[in-house]
Amino acid sequence: MPLELLDFIKQCDKFLVAGHKEPDGDCIGSQLALASALRRMGKEVILCSAGPFRRSEIKSYEQLFISGPSEKDRDRASLIILDCSTLDRTGALQPYLEGLKMAVIDHHNVEITQNAVCYIDATAPSTTFMVMKLIKALGLELNKAEAEYLFLGLCTDTGFFRHVDEEGAVAFDAAASLIRSGANPKAAHSMIYGGKSLDSRRLIGHILIKAESFFDGKLIMSYVDYEESCRFGLEGRSSDALYQLFQSVAGVEAIVLLRQETPEKCSVGLRSRSWVDVSNIADSFGGGGHKNASGFSYAGSISGIKPKIMLAFENIFCPSSS
Repeated sequence: MPLELLDFIKQCDKFLVAGHKEPDGDCIGSQLALASALRRMGKEVILCSAGPFRRSEIKSYEQLFISGPSEKDRDRASLIILDCSTLDRTGALQPYLEGLKMAVIDHHNVEITQNAVCYIDATAPSTTFMVMKLIKALGLELNKAEAEYLFLGLCTDTGFFRHVDEEGAVAFDAAASLIRSGANPKAAHSMIYGGKSLDSRRLIGHILIKAESFFDGKLIMSYVDYEESCRFGLEGRSSDALYQLFQSVAGVEAIVLLRQETPEKCSVGLRSRSWVDVSNIADSFGGGGHKNASGFSYAGSISGIKPKIMLAFENIFCPSSS
């Protein structure tokens, strides 16, 4: 735990707490838990997010965040960014956050951000895991609400512990600690995987039918066209369940899901089972994420990005031919 971060928090009285655009449970859970702890220390906290809150498990928290801090909000405030390390990853929030004294807490494999107090740990299973350690380092015991927020993020980034390998005992140690503090695994599982719409199940069927296999079954790719994006909307999305289905196919090492979000832009989701590092591919297109789960946005069409993605995976699966 960097002493500079503890001093940063103790010396400041007001914070903007921000996360990356298109937040997930780890981002939102870490923001909510840290904000709660800071308020218990007597600090003023303003939660910020550019959204959109697409995932059903975080939708109910949207009302707690603002998307554009005012000058009054910025006055005397310091900034803490969670689950990302640069201002550009905060999306439309960036112009409101520039020029503030800043700290970064992130578990992605990134370079240290200049002119910021940094707490970076690429070995941590989630950013919420790091926030749990930070709250305890500040001399506080977790309350029930904080434990629930942190458990949500831990379960999100470990795929409810599906992605934990033989080196992941710390994730289960953290889970046990959070449960003792009041987190409910059954409720968290229902929150993440339950409450889906019938349309979300129908969309999975559409995507499964269009799936293609490449490189002797090592890569599976499918897509959502613009008409389907309009028809099913944000509420129809259920990417995690879809990736689980594809990962259960024998011989699969990587999955690509393309979505035509608008006529001018598409998003690309990348997943891998073990040895394929999809974060390198995402990074090459201006995105990012984890070794086994990453993504990026592309200004153009699915037909335009597909051959570029195929070439990237050809370099991985067939290096001698590239």
